[in-house]
Parts: sequence; structure tokens; C-alpha cells
Amino acid sequence: MQDSPAIEIKGLKKTYKATKKAAAKEALKGVDLVIPRGSIFGLLGPNGAGKSTMINILAGLVMKSEGDASICGFDITTQTRQARASIGVVPQEIAMDVYFTPYQALELQAGYYGVPKSERRTEEILSALGLSDKRDAYVRQLSGGMKRRLLIGKALVHNPPVLILDEPTAGVDIELRRQLWEYVQELHSRGTTIILTTHYLEEAEALCDRIAIIHNGEITANEEKSTLLSRLDKRTLIITPTTELSEIPNKLKKLDISLRGNGDLAIQYRSGTDSISGMLNTVKAAGLSIADLRTEQPDLEDVFMALTYDRD
Repeated sequence: MQDSPAIEIKGLKKTYKATKKAAAKEALKGVDLVIPRGSIFGLLGPNGAGKSTMINILAGLVMKSEGDASICGFDITTQTRQARASIGVVPQEIAMDVYFTPYQALELQAGYYGVPKSERRTEEILSALGLSDKRDAYVRQLSGGMKRRLLIGKALVHNPPVLILDEPTAGVDIELRRQLWEYVQELHSRGTTIILTTHYLEEAEALCDRIAIIHNGEITANEEKSTLLSRLDKRTLIITPTTELSEIPNKLKKLDISLRGNGDLAIQYRSGTDSISGMLNTVKAAGLSIADLRTEQPDLEDVFMALTYDRD
């Protein structure tokens, strides 16, 4: 089903039943989501937003309450085997049998998926993830970063067209994070659809071409990254005066202005309604000479905050 989206979700709901200790919880409230093939798609949201529930439903680990979902055109309910063969999931938690070696762990995982021995890529995956020298070491001897790399390897043994990375770089050092993303981008260049959940918003901003934000079990945004960033019309004009200021001149206080610790003036404005030349004229009328100026654009964190926490 080459023409089908990588993921297609319609009216997906999940309610966890009440227990003795907790009331019933509606984790997903009728989610609609289409993820195109070949994209690096960011799925962002605060803790408890419903990201992991959605991923676990796609992976077959959680039963949906209502709605439909398909992976590469295969319905997760009626075409379970094909759907699960089309997806690889790298979970947040590091959980694996510590008495296997990395080689054995990948071979065993490939066996679970019915990959014939002649088609297994165990050595290739170990090499790509920088684990060849640990091939025969027990998993319990690996560092946390190496274990996380091995999790990615286990998700790739059946060569899935869709790879979900659920917080893959949590607790990973900067160098290892860079290596992981280089490999992820290489997989993407080969045609693998990458779905990323992360709390590192700079990662999503750097890597993803499309981003959805989920909040309280509902999709609040699903757009191209550039479109999403343009949602916030607010900009900041940064002015460095030739003479350092200790306070904001009275004539400037009618502006949405603040004085930064380094002596710069920061003026908030909206690009669609406010004139930079008008603001500069106001600054000059206040008797200030300008040594330097620049503008700051909103980043993904600004959009994320506006679409989630501002709603509470």
C-alpha cells in the first residue's frame, strides 16, 4: 500500500477504567492525525498529554476504546500482523534482558519478527550504531547510552518503513545524541518515516519537517514547522545603545519595552501591525544613539507554550 500515509488515525479514543486508587481517565479524546510517508514528524506535548498512549495503541500494547488507526495502510485491528511488521518502536524505558549480548539480543528480536537468517542485518546495525566492539559483551556491561542505541537497533531488525522514537535521547550525553541523530537522518534519507517525541524542543525544531502538538488528549496543532512557527506574530527588537543605560528613558515607556542585564533594550512588537522604523524614530526622539540592533524570532518553545500551557 505504497500510496497510503505512514500513519492514519481517525477518531481515536482511549479511556482508562477507574481503579480503587484513581478515577477513570480519558487519555485520548477523538484524535485525528495523518502522518505522510517519508517525513520526520514531531509529536510534542507535556507529560500526560496522550503521546505514549497513542504510540502504545499503534504498537499493539494498549487497546483503543474507539476509532481507527492504520500503519502504511494496514488496519491495526483487522490487519494486525502486517501493521506491526510495518512499525518499529523505540520506547522511553530501557528494558532488556541483561544476560544477552547485543548480537544475541538483535538476533532474538529478528527471530520474533520471522526474519530469515539470510536476511538479517545484525552486523550492519551493530556497526551503524557503534556497538560492534561490544558485540559479545553482556548487555548489563553496557553504559546507559549504549543500551539506548541497542534499543534503536532492536526496533530496526525487521527493516520497518516507520520508526517511532519515544524520547530517544533522554539522559544521553551531547556526543551520543549527535551520533544518534546522524544515524536517524541516514535512515530518513533511505526512505524511513521517522516519528519523534521529545522534550528537547531544539531537537524537534532542527530535525522535523512537520510537527503536531497534543494537549489533554487532543491535537491542538498539526502543521509544517515553518507554518507553526509563524503562528506567533510576536517579535523582539533588540537595541544596543552606544551608552549603557541604567534605566529605561521615560519617553520609551509607552513601548512594550524592557532593559536586559547586558544593557540592551528589548522591544516586543507584532510584525503585522507595528512599524520598526516607527519604533526606531521613537528611540532616537528619546535622545539615544544606536550601536547595534537585531530582531529575535519566536522559536518552537514559544509556540509550544502558547498552545499548551496558555490553555490551562
